[in-house]
Amino acid sequence: MLRLLVFGALALTCSAQAQTLGEVRGSVVDARGGEALAKVEILLGGGSYRTTTDSTGHFMLKEVAPGDYVLNVSTVGYHLIKKAFRLDAGDIKDFEVILSPDTFHQTDTVEAKADPFEAARADSPAALVLAGNDAKNLASVLADDPLRAVQSLPGVSSNNDFDARFSLRGADFDRIGLYVDGVLLHEPFHMIQGQSLSGTGSTFDGDMVDEMELHEGAFPARFGDRSAGVLDVTTRDGSRTGTTFRLAASVSNAGLVGEGPFGKKKRGSWLAVVRKSYLQYILARTFPDTTLIFGLEDVQTRLTYDLTPKNNITLYFLESFSDLNRASVGTNLGINSIVTAGYHYTLANLGWRYSPVERLLIVNHFAWMREKFNDQNPNKLPTSGGFYGEWVWNGSATWMWNSKSPLEGGWSLRQLRDQGFSDQYQTVVTAPSVLDHFNGNALLAGGYLQQSWNAFSGRLRFTAGARWDHHSIDTVSTVSPSASAAFGVTSSTSIQLAWGEYAQYPEISQLTSPLGSRHLLPERSIHAQAAIEQRLSQRTRLRAEYYDRSDRDLIFQPLYDPRILPTGKVFAPPINPPYANSLRGYARGVEFFLQHSSANRLTGWVSYAFGRTEMRDGVTGARFPSDYDQRHTVNVYGGYRLRPSINLSLKWSYGTGFPIPGYLRQSGTLYYLSNSRDQLRLGPYSRADFRVNKAWTHDKWKLTLYGELINLTNRTNYVFESFDGYTTSTKQAYVTLDKLFPILPSAGLVFER
Repeated sequence: MLRLLVFGALALTCSAQAQTLGEVRGSVVDARGGEALAKVEILLGGGSYRTTTDSTGHFMLKEVAPGDYVLNVSTVGYHLIKKAFRLDAGDIKDFEVILSPDTFHQTDTVEAKADPFEAARADSPAALVLAGNDAKNLASVLADDPLRAVQSLPGVSSNNDFDARFSLRGADFDRIGLYVDGVLLHEPFHMIQGQSLSGTGSTFDGDMVDEMELHEGAFPARFGDRSAGVLDVTTRDGSRTGTTFRLAASVSNAGLVGEGPFGKKKRGSWLAVVRKSYLQYILARTFPDTTLIFGLEDVQTRLTYDLTPKNNITLYFLESFSDLNRASVGTNLGINSIVTAGYHYTLANLGWRYSPVERLLIVNHFAWMREKFNDQNPNKLPTSGGFYGEWVWNGSATWMWNSKSPLEGGWSLRQLRDQGFSDQYQTVVTAPSVLDHFNGNALLAGGYLQQSWNAFSGRLRFTAGARWDHHSIDTVSTVSPSASAAFGVTSSTSIQLAWGEYAQYPEISQLTSPLGSRHLLPERSIHAQAAIEQRLSQRTRLRAEYYDRSDRDLIFQPLYDPRILPTGKVFAPPINPPYANSLRGYARGVEFFLQHSSANRLTGWVSYAFGRTEMRDGVTGARFPSDYDQRHTVNVYGGYRLRPSINLSLKWSYGTGFPIPGYLRQSGTLYYLSNSRDQLRLGPYSRADFRVNKAWTHDKWKLTLYGELINLTNRTNYVFESFDGYTTSTKQAYVTLDKLFPILPSAGLVFER
């Protein structure tokens, strides 16, 4: 009888205790597209209750005592989410948590994205999208540069560790349009002008970037004044859910990121980034004789505000500085060497979006940009300097005939101002000889009209458009039509076709220079490409693409390089060789691309590209490969979230090497002048980088440690720096090649509160 009473009392006690305990459960999804997130850490009560989400993104904490709690949800690569709540006796709390990647603004809503590979607009079937943690991991800890992330995309070649710029299908970066928030930028880089080889870094910070779209060819009519490709960058809004600060520091740079909402109603947001680099100290130790040692710093901000539910304004502002100071070694440098230099870049972009009715969207951008640079030699005499300024107005309107047929049109005005000079000294006491000078103003006007259609339940998409542009200096008007189509053969197989004509006007520095002419024509190109894409799953695709680009009227200096003439004599170029529209050629190739895009576990791609880019000079009749002709290119990237707090990533780039520009041949270790251009090539470029991100989460803060090993195989790669002259009698030429990064460890950390 006593045993029965004891067991009864224990049962009543357990039953009463069970009724006083509660339960916390919920699900976690990615803000970009709503994918369920596995391996996310859930902390409650300072870690007293802990679990992780399962493969479906769900979590559950049972037998939680009543009280006040803060739910901490975190995983590496995502913003920390904190939700305060009270749990009563026997209560069940259900949460739906939306995690935003570190490079995405914090939000309580999911960005609708039916297709993980599709661009924001469907008018360019060949666009490659880079965003989220992939963009951050590829940017590298050492430089943290968004353009270096683009270098790993299929079809992109970059064999220079010091340079954020890249080439695309045999075309140099000057022919690739860099758009930021709808505005074509001129030279938004940390750089030193006037050097034969200059390292560069993009001025806009990776923490400001929401998404990047690379249009490798046959791009839509809304992009103008570029002839090879377009990189379209969209900066992100600040968080409207709460104020956060992130302090970042590494061996190469330090920065502060702050963001938050405006007012109690949260009708707007602010985002600010301050950054200073110490990369020059690493370069000084790694490359004691390099000319690339320069410091940089910048500040940038983005303000967003909803005037009304149908009116939104944004203001993006960027101020950046780059400087070089080699005064400590100035006595060892030549009279025309740069000892001190500075480059100042400013950008202001005011945007206005207005939707007076549901079917009409009007977007305007008013921008101003400025570039100033000056260089001095060891005697503090100017060697070069210049100023570039631009006022921009871009306007567009989109009318939805229906949900599947947008009609889009736009107009742009660009008021340009460019002036500068380049001098050369013989002695300290003599006046310098002018190598080049330019000074001019121009108005570049353009407009476009584009119509898209969808049919057969979305299986057929077709876009056609045309663009008109006019330049006030050379008074040339151009019309550039374009069209693209995508057809779903089956639910998992599609064929994509695109074609277009494009024009790129000469720089004012070429039109008004004694080396150039006001009658220089715009560079023209015709693109055609065809691709077939097979979906292996919702988040995995295999793509094969063929492209053909014809170029004409490319601006070139045909008499710039010394060479061996058919008579056997050496041709000595003039001091100031003129510019001419003398170059034409083609770029043809194929690209293969296997990609898996997921916020869970493995994400990444493997790509191979084969291409040929051949040129012909109309003045000399010479035929040669493009300076950026790379026959074989392999880009590999993989990221893996091993645990809630650990993410691993690896990238590898391989290229068979660019030509060494000029009429050169090699005999043993010596170089000699030749009668054929660009026949001598650098050795293959190969570089593999490994990165690990480790996060620690507390109730009120999160700490992430980034570790990276650059060039982990310690391969020796080279880049062409300069042609240093020749000896007429022996025809021997002198060339300088620079070594690129050796194996180089780097680390950084980010504190978020």
